[in-house]
Amino acid sequence: MSTIPAECRLAVDIGGTFTDIVLETRGRRDTLKILTTPRSPEQAVLAGATEILAHAGLAPAHLSLFIHGTTLATNAIIERKGARTALLATAGFRDVLEIADEGRYNQFDIFLERHEPLVPRSLRLGVPERIDAKGNVVQALDETAVGNAVQKLRAAGVESVAICFMHSYANPRHEQRVRDILLAGWPGLPITLSSEVCPEIREYERTSTSVANAYVQPLMAGYLGRLRTELTARGFTCPFYLMTSGGGLTTLETARRFPIRLVESGPAGGAILASTIAAEMNEQRVVSFDMGGTTAKICLIEHTRPHTARSFEVDRRDRFMKGSGLPLRIPVIEMVEIGAGGGSIARLDAMRRVCVGPDSAGSEPGPACYGRGGTAPTVTDSDLVLGRIDPHTFAGGRLLLDRGSAERALAKRIGAELALSNELAAFAVVETVDETMTNAARVHAVERGKAIADHTLIAFGGAAPLHVARLAQKLGISRAIVPVNAGVGSAVGFLRAPISFEVVRSRPMVLAAFDPAAATALFDEMRAEALAVVGQAGSGLLESRAAFMRYVGQGHEIAVPLSGLELGPASTARIRQRFEAEYATLFARTIPHADVEILTWTLSLATRTALPEPIALPTTFTRARPGGQREIFDSESGRRETVPVYERAALAAGSKLSGPAVITEHETTTFVTAPFDATIAPGGAIVLTRRP
Repeated sequence: MSTIPAECRLAVDIGGTFTDIVLETRGRRDTLKILTTPRSPEQAVLAGATEILAHAGLAPAHLSLFIHGTTLATNAIIERKGARTALLATAGFRDVLEIADEGRYNQFDIFLERHEPLVPRSLRLGVPERIDAKGNVVQALDETAVGNAVQKLRAAGVESVAICFMHSYANPRHEQRVRDILLAGWPGLPITLSSEVCPEIREYERTSTSVANAYVQPLMAGYLGRLRTELTARGFTCPFYLMTSGGGLTTLETARRFPIRLVESGPAGGAILASTIAAEMNEQRVVSFDMGGTTAKICLIEHTRPHTARSFEVDRRDRFMKGSGLPLRIPVIEMVEIGAGGGSIARLDAMRRVCVGPDSAGSEPGPACYGRGGTAPTVTDSDLVLGRIDPHTFAGGRLLLDRGSAERALAKRIGAELALSNELAAFAVVETVDETMTNAARVHAVERGKAIADHTLIAFGGAAPLHVARLAQKLGISRAIVPVNAGVGSAVGFLRAPISFEVVRSRPMVLAAFDPAAATALFDEMRAEALAVVGQAGSGLLESRAAFMRYVGQGHEIAVPLSGLELGPASTARIRQRFEAEYATLFARTIPHADVEILTWTLSLATRTALPEPIALPTTFTRARPGGQREIFDSESGRRETVPVYERAALAAGSKLSGPAVITEHETTTFVTAPFDATIAPGGAIVLTRRP
């Protein structure tokens, strides 16, 4: 077996429509797209992993690493298919989930309806106890009340419990004691402590995060346990890691304890891929554009680093308006996610306007053209009718598309109602979804003070290359890149991610009374917790430290990096300098002589991953020769035009072609619109450049 590569890694990304699988060995990459099996997601994972290994002539025992990302936790919350969950809160605070922050995300909607909490009021129980913000016990825990609660929860058929007491981030003793009492009378009960999953100030966000974790924990623990068992039984003995929403890998055990950290694992892998491509192509300002079967994700990346945050909203229901979702306090790569994927369903609204999404046909039944029982028109149906997709090579030829079914669905739901031809109905759907994604990208950039036209688009996901050129036109962007294996881009990104873990603690401290010994002890405690997760990854870990700070009296904080700063008697002035530098960057001013305070501290450990060096791009080009031609509907002329078709694998570095044109490959298709030229970079990336 000397021909077996020394390093052989497998990545799997479960999406709403397809499960993407990437196998990397030294000098070789195999990819596969297989329809997701939503009722039992591990079936697609196991079938796809077995197939791709067999195709490469390898056995499961040859793998050195298995990396997995999934949207199961997100989907369980959105579809309300999690566990029957209870909340134990400090007496008098069980309604925090409904009171929230008392704000209205839409001031002008008199019919505004909020999310139904994941835990109904009947399963939210108050427990007499109280700890103050400094960690002092104000009221002792009533253990008799806890015992009574156990009986009520058993009778109610509860499957998981979240415990969230006031100020437990400062002193977790009461939460830990309640856990011990529950487990003594109810062994095996899944329990989430807010002091473990989200030890931070702000009661509503901490409670929401803890409840969401408890809500998905039985589902995710069961799925991951079944998957691990099946993998072991089939000879997969290599280390198994999960992709997190923060852009790092974590262990199976950690993922089962904190499954809420997996909510954006797939999109995070895509952002990691875009960062790698940005470094390789020497791009300093990038917008990553990930469009799959169910959603589209847009992320800003500056100097090869994606924007990150410690807060996130899942399931924004009211036109994706900020504040209309469930808030989570977890490490995330900051991005905007909208219901605009290949499977997004098109319809007419009450004003007879074409609308697309956010609901998706998924993989069961899928778009009408899949021939699996779907009757609603989708973006994929529209791309097929417009001629942008070859029905015989879709998803590597695994799925033969039925154009007739796509045309009938469009005619029934769109064309007949608006007196449009099939092609114009399809164009209306595609143009609507492109405009939706354009608006989301503009808003995302403006909220962060960025001019999006100054950026380069990096497109990946099965549907993104079909839409990237039109998106670039609408955004005023002159350059776009479609990397190799773009159709399975997030899974490729998994293989570039570090093993990492971030720990957070809320410990308020006014800078004028800064205690370096207490801060050092806190960081030591946090480092030990992070090391317990990533320590097995080896030596040479990269440590990052930061504090969330504000001027005293302000309502919110900004992140201030503290890495490389030795904490001591003279560090107060340097911390203030760093705070004011970050504050001035965001607000173009500081507040002289105002007191500064630190509320929350973070520390992360990660394995070191090197970004690629910039490649030398070609300066001379050879005109590419098409391998065929295809009729594409042209919206300007209102008729079908014959355009050249190029096979990506046949295009050498330095090849050049002009739009309109189609570039086909195994997992996706790139549609080059008329204003763009396409060139092939060393390594195979397609670079779209708008002609002057």
